[in-house]
Amino acid sequence: MGSLNVAGMGFFLGPCTARPCRSFVAMSVALPVMEAFYTVQGEGRYTGQAAYFVRLGGCDVGCTWCDVKESWDVHAHPLRTVEDIVRDAQHHPGRLAVITGGEPLMHQLGPLTAAFIQAGFRTNIETSGSHPLSGEWHHVCLSPKKFKQPLPQAYERADELKVIVYNKHDLKWAEEQAAQVTAGCTLYLQPEWSKREEMMPLIVEHVKAHPRWTISLQTHKYLNIP
Repeated sequence: MGSLNVAGMGFFLGPCTARPCRSFVAMSVALPVMEAFYTVQGEGRYTGQAAYFVRLGGCDVGCTWCDVKESWDVHAHPLRTVEDIVRDAQHHPGRLAVITGGEPLMHQLGPLTAAFIQAGFRTNIETSGSHPLSGEWHHVCLSPKKFKQPLPQAYERADELKVIVYNKHDLKWAEEQAAQVTAGCTLYLQPEWSKREEMMPLIVEHVKAHPRWTISLQTHKYLNIP
């Protein structure tokens, strides 16, 4: 296997030489992990596919309706090395790694994605886009939040735009967000879970009037899948 550049870190993951293998340096990078688990992706483009989720601690966006507020405090979660994270993921047959949070881009993710790719995984990230992009990604899901707008780079790189609809105004805001992504970006409207019954009729009518959009549901919650 050829060497793989670890974005932003100056390391190469590849066969060791007589010198100390710098992959060990990259692997020693530790990240705060709230939880990591093997499940089925419930949202967006990869809905229904087996995936290994890594939820990193730390978030400075502060959505009032966030359903994982316990992820916000970066110091509340144990540090785990990249080596440990990827080794646990390899115990499962699926080869799709989804990095989420919190806000995962609060951390330098180059070593983590390099290790996942070297282990044969496809790498997906779910991010608000409020921090600079790091790491090597096969798929970027941009889920922008009003509380902290995405950086221009996030709109340019997004493969998927997923807007959470909590109230009627979010549909207008979604159009403003869609105007900033590339033509190839898939657009999703997803009702906030506690408001789904109220928002779904509005979302359905919006999609009918603006057919570039697709409805995304949190199918894992409907099916009681972790």
